[in-house]
Amino acid sequence: MTHSILLVRQLPGLTDYAQALDAMRAFNQQRQPDTQDELWVLEHPSVFTLGQAGLMSHLLANPESIPVIRSDRGGQITFHGPGQIIFYLLLDLKRHQLTVRQLVNTIEQTVINMLDFFAIKAHRVEGAPGIYVEHAKIAALGLRIQNGYCRHGFSINVDMDMTPFTLINPCGYERLKTTQVKEWYRGITKEAVIERVMIELSNLLELEVKQG
Repeated sequence: MTHSILLVRQLPGLTDYAQALDAMRAFNQQRQPDTQDELWVLEHPSVFTLGQAGLMSHLLANPESIPVIRSDRGGQITFHGPGQIIFYLLLDLKRHQLTVRQLVNTIEQTVINMLDFFAIKAHRVEGAPGIYVEHAKIAALGLRIQNGYCRHGFSINVDMDMTPFTLINPCGYERLKTTQVKEWYRGITKEAVIERVMIELSNLLELEVKQG
């Protein structure tokens, strides 16, 4: 039953954002009805990304000249960098009979469950997709659905330099606070977060995880 498999590809080092963007597009363009769904787990070098409707005015300053890339995902501006784990979901929504709202709920619940495993109480905020601990955002999501196929996914701040978030209105929200897992759970490792996310996501999607 190939349709019940979620193939996980963990990419070593740092993956260039533009290359990942091109790879996701190519993957979905070449999909066949029996193509297995994939989850790409990776980190990006420092980069600001703007969603399709993203406004440059939400980039308040850029003294280090961090690259700014226009993406084809939804949402406004965000920051990616080392120590933030990216989970790119390449799913056939029609196969799983998932609506976009159901997928968003699944992603958010995955992160909430993962954080709860580490005794971190997280929650949603109505009208502001993502996951929050107290009043600070710890995980962001942005998707692109085309011909029933999903690409992009979600990011979790684990153990990173948070300074660049102060240079933007994260996700388009002025003065939005951001946080990371290590501020709430000392000694957390990226490996532990990845392992728990895969467990929670596979349970919610009812898919068997296999390493690619």
